[in-house]
This record gives sequence, structure tokens and C-alpha cells, in this order.
Amino acid sequence: MATKSLDIKLARIKADRNSREFIIADAKDADMAYGIAAPGHSPEMHAHEARFRSLEDYRECVRQVVHHGRVDVMLMSAHTNSILTVREKLFENSHVTPAARANDTTDIHVARQGVYTGEPSRPFESTTIDHIQCGYIDCRDEDRAIGANLGLYSVTFNNDVELDRQTMERYKAFRIEAERKGFRHFLEVFDPNKPQKPIDPAQLGGFINDMIVRMLAGVPDAGRPLFLKMVYHGPKFTEEIANYDPKLVVGVLGGASGTTYDAFKLIADAQKYGARVALFGRKINNAEHQLAFIEMLRRIVDGDLSPEEAVHAYHGVLQALNIRPHRPLEDDLQLTNAAVGYGGGHTISVPPSRRDGTARAPSGRKPRTQPDFSKMTSEERLAYHRGRLRGIGTWS
Repeated sequence: MATKSLDIKLARIKADRNSREFIIADAKDADMAYGIAAPGHSPEMHAHEARFRSLEDYRECVRQVVHHGRVDVMLMSAHTNSILTVREKLFENSHVTPAARANDTTDIHVARQGVYTGEPSRPFESTTIDHIQCGYIDCRDEDRAIGANLGLYSVTFNNDVELDRQTMERYKAFRIEAERKGFRHFLEVFDPNKPQKPIDPAQLGGFINDMIVRMLAGVPDAGRPLFLKMVYHGPKFTEEIANYDPKLVVGVLGGASGTTYDAFKLIADAQKYGARVALFGRKINNAEHQLAFIEMLRRIVDGDLSPEEAVHAYHGVLQALNIRPHRPLEDDLQLTNAAVGYGGGHTISVPPSRRDGTARAPSGRKPRTQPDFSKMTSEERLAYHRGRLRGIGTWS
């Protein structure tokens, strides 16, 4: 079994709060949320035509991303995990850690004509820990390492005493079972999808932070999540929870696709203000070229590219591959503050972009000045980005 980069990075992050190690996860578990649309639009679709990939196409994307090797975690549905991890042994010689969604609360039940996302979230689990670990019910101890030994558990707090109590009771039961079976997990915390009492959007990050740290205060090390997955509420609240407990590793979720700059700016700012994990699903899955998109995410957190540079570089790769971008470069450089909820009910707060032409420098590094792309021909821009991306690998 190959050494997993997730374990190495988590150890370094927890040993040194100033570590720049960063964990990237690809979330391809959408089949536990959406229906037919879960795999995303088919590349063969045309404008105004609702044509989607097949589930097998979706799983082929998983295989490609794992072989590419630039993510640390691959999150899947329990069904996909049983096929790729248990049957195909896709992760056996890979540094990528397989993970499966361990529960699917009702606020992610997105069906055409459905009403579930507009109702307050209720706890629910389609799968079991045993099914994730070995692919069948009541695993033998020797088989618990066959499948994934990492799960995503999701909670949604709605500022409702009874519903939130039920949510925490179910999480407690899950944690107890997981500890008994040696099953690791990370915790996803959605913003309220239907709060009993409205919360000031400017203070929502504080509500979420308080609910997380209060709930986890009653959980000893043996039962705690490896890291968090939560909405990015901006610098103030990200720094607040990251500084509260250095052993609590903060991660941000990606949410809706938005522009390329939305994704690149989000991961850069989240890292800058204390997050050490990013879990992007739709942002990766709906990209024109998933492997190139992931490569840019990695270059950003490694400090090789600013978000602005990465957008230009990404479009350079698309041009070299004769792939038509979803939007022109100028439009793709806009920040749109895309909604992040599965049902479109959650929001994301991203600070305004710097437009002074200077790329953000990672901590301890001098800022770099970008060339004036407006004065360069398309051939010069392409040559520049090819030079910056030399060694990126083959994009076919």
C-alpha cells in the first residue's frame, strides 16, 4: 500500500501551525445529491441542450484524476467506492486517499421538481460504515482495509433547537460507531438552509464557528474529525476558527462552478487566512479540462502562481489544446461570488480582488509583477504561459 500524502500533510500541519502544506480534495460524490445531472454536462452537449455524462463517464473522470496524482483525497459515493476502491483497487498504489460520503442529509436531495432543499435539513444516511470499509454489511475485521477508511459526515445547523439537537445526536452516534470500527472521518458543515430565525449574513460565520467548536469540545481526540469542510466566510471568520485551535484543521468547500477566477481566488484567500484544505466538486467537474484546472489549484497553493496568473495560464492551456473555454478570458477573470449550496440556498463571501497588477505573494515571498498581457499578442501570451507551465505533463 502506497504512503498517502494526506497523512503526511496532516502530520506536518498539526506539528507546525505555520506549515504551508495544503490538502486538495476532488469531491465526486454528487450522485448522492443530484439525480441524472450528477455527473455534469456531457462535452458533446450543445447550447440549451440538457445532456449529461453517464455515471461510468463520471467514474472515468475519477480514474483520470487519481492517475494524474495532484489531489490528496478523492471523495466518492459509497457505490463508486465499492467499484473503484474495493473491486478495481484503484488506490492501492496511489498516494491519493479514497473517501466516501457517509451520510446524505435531506438538504442535498436535489431532484427535478423536488422541494427537499427548501425544507429544513433532516439527518439521513443511505450507506453504512461497513459498506464503505469493505463493500458489504458486517465486515470481517481483516476486510476493513479493503475499501475506504475515510468518510465525509455532513451537518446543517438551522438555529432550531429540536432539529439541531437531532443533528448532533446522529453525529454522536456516528462518531461512536466510527471509533469502534477504526473509521476516520472529516466533518462538513453547511450554512443553514432554512433557519428557524434568520441570521444576519454578516454574522453567519460567527454562528457556524461557535456551533462547530462548541460541539467538538465534547469530543476527545479519538473521535474528532481529521479536518473540517465548511463555507468560506471571509478573512475574519476563517482566521478566527483557524487560530482558536491549531489542531483543528480548517477546510473550505467549493460549491457552484462560477468563473475560473472564483475558484482560484477562493483557494488562495482561504489558504492565506488559515485554511489548509480545499474540497472542490462542481468547480473541478464542470471545468473545461479537469486535470489542467487541478494543476492550477496546486500551483496556486504551492505559491507558483497567483490566482490571476493561473486564470491566464489555464486559458493558455485550453488554447494549446484547442478547447473552447466556457467564457472569454476577460469574463473568466471576474469574481461572481457564486452560491455554494447544493440547492442554491447558501452563500459565499469572497473579498474583492486586487486589480493593481501585482500578484499576491505567499507568506514570506516577494510579490511578482505580471507582464502587461494587454500589450502581448496571443502567441506571446501562449508562449509565456507554456514557459511557466513547463513540466506540467501531457494534457491529453
